[in-house]
Amino acid sequence: MANNTLIPIVPKILAQGLLALRETCVMPQLVNSDYSADARKLGDTIDVPVSAAQSVTDVSPSNTPPAPAAKVIKTVPISLDKWKKTEFFLTDKDQREIEANRFKGMQIDEAARALANQVNADILAEYKGVYGLVGTPGTSPFGTDTTEIIAARKTLARQLCPTSQRRFVMDANAEANALALAAFQDADKAGDNSVKREGQIGRRFGFDCYMEDSLPSHTAGTITTGLAAKTSTAVAAGTESFLATTAASTGACALKTGDVIAISGHTTTYALTADATQASASTDVTLSISPGLEKPLAGSESITVKATHKVNLAFHRDAFAFANRGVDGSLFTGGNVIQQMTDPVTGITMCLEVSRQHHQTVWEFSMLYGTKLVRPAMAVRVAG
Repeated sequence: MANNTLIPIVPKILAQGLLALRETCVMPQLVNSDYSADARKLGDTIDVPVSAAQSVTDVSPSNTPPAPAAKVIKTVPISLDKWKKTEFFLTDKDQREIEANRFKGMQIDEAARALANQVNADILAEYKGVYGLVGTPGTSPFGTDTTEIIAARKTLARQLCPTSQRRFVMDANAEANALALAAFQDADKAGDNSVKREGQIGRRFGFDCYMEDSLPSHTAGTITTGLAAKTSTAVAAGTESFLATTAASTGACALKTGDVIAISGHTTTYALTADATQASASTDVTLSISPGLEKPLAGSESITVKATHKVNLAFHRDAFAFANRGVDGSLFTGGNVIQQMTDPVTGITMCLEVSRQHHQTVWEFSMLYGTKLVRPAMAVRVAG
């Protein structure tokens, strides 16, 4: 089938793929994706601005206006380092049925959903920088009550997260527990009966609630015989690394990036930003953390690591960023047909490339994108 015959079919397949992508690609619709769709190449970066904290001062009338305080607007780079594809084959017969609008396109949907699942997984993989944690590791939330979602609200408030545009993404076990609770079901008394009718939780406790069963699990590192800040080694507040030692001569630790640790006397928990391994108690181990210490360490403070857990997430839209770009290319490249389209609902741009083989055609969906945890303070893990 010649290229000029394929051209009318390409938009139909691309549109069907984007529709399937819209239904499955949940996370890009929940995070900040307000970036233009200009064509870029793999490896380019996009700078996302992060606002600086503001302070309020008294007004003092004077004939000389005060000098405005300088504000440094920080940026967080997002690398377009993910170029993913999925392909499928259509015979000449399939393509003629598409032209006649008789083709159901199940394989097209499957290909788009596979790409969507990868995008969801890549955004969720940014969880390792989220340092807030509530709930009980190893126990699905909402088993008996709404403790976990209330604790998530409290933690986000303490981390100065705005109350608008909050989302709660839970796995199937947590959702099943929530659907059985009166606190979620009784929303129909206020005129919303979607929980009982459709099984959709919707907005509860200030969160837009969604189910995503591909949520990651974090396997925690280990500490044997206790770990503590190094004795008599004072560390200033705000410091993002410090020395620790195990509490006994036989102790050791093997902590991992993304582990959440608690320090005695601190209300904040911390996420490790690098692996930390101590072979024996006779050696020090450096713990690199985020955020910086909420208060100074005097030394000897005990350190515990949160256990392995399913990572349900409560977060503000601006906690995570998703940048998606179209790729460079013309309609015909090397004899192939290339076309890209942006979904008007989600803003996601997907490319379709078509190449001819023997009595069949290869259709390849692809996406160029990057993900980043931009503001860890605007997110909290809800352990399951």
